[in-house]
Amino acid sequence: MASGVIVDDGVVTAYNEIKVHHAGEVVGDRYKLVMFRLSDDDKLIIVDEENSVRMKDIEGEEEVFKRLIEKFPLKDCRYALYDCCYRNKDTEKADLVFIMWAPDEAPLKKKMLYASSKGALRKKLQGLKIEWQVNDLCDAKDSCALIEKLGSRGSIKELEGKTV
Repeated sequence: MASGVIVDDGVVTAYNEIKVHHAGEVVGDRYKLVMFRLSDDDKLIIVDEENSVRMKDIEGEEEVFKRLIEKFPLKDCRYALYDCCYRNKDTEKADLVFIMWAPDEAPLKKKMLYASSKGALRKKLQGLKIEWQVNDLCDAKDSCALIEKLGSRGSIKELEGKTV
């Protein structure tokens, strides 16, 4: 079901920025989490700069995953791209995770609008292989659900530098 919501060009720009790491770029300026929201008139999907997180914002942070989850609103929906760093048995990896945040406390109309607009956004963000839908803050606070999306619980050894 299409909602008629349009994806702003800034969303695609932010996606390309988080997706591709350029030689010589300042690491601190890279996105760690890009948050997207509906515009105030509900006609556009735009970058939520206020809640997006750059690498410099989490420098020295011990609880990176927790800090990122705290950026999501408790009573409103959001989309996000999370540049997730983890280690499996053999190697360090980084994958982009598409997050659909639709907490139970959000208004039903908003949840329906976000759900029906997700397809248009995903079409603009080609190549994403991991999607995580979060409907409850408890799902997000415990990294187990995300770890299952990344690989089996036994194969993931670290998430954002922390042993799991």
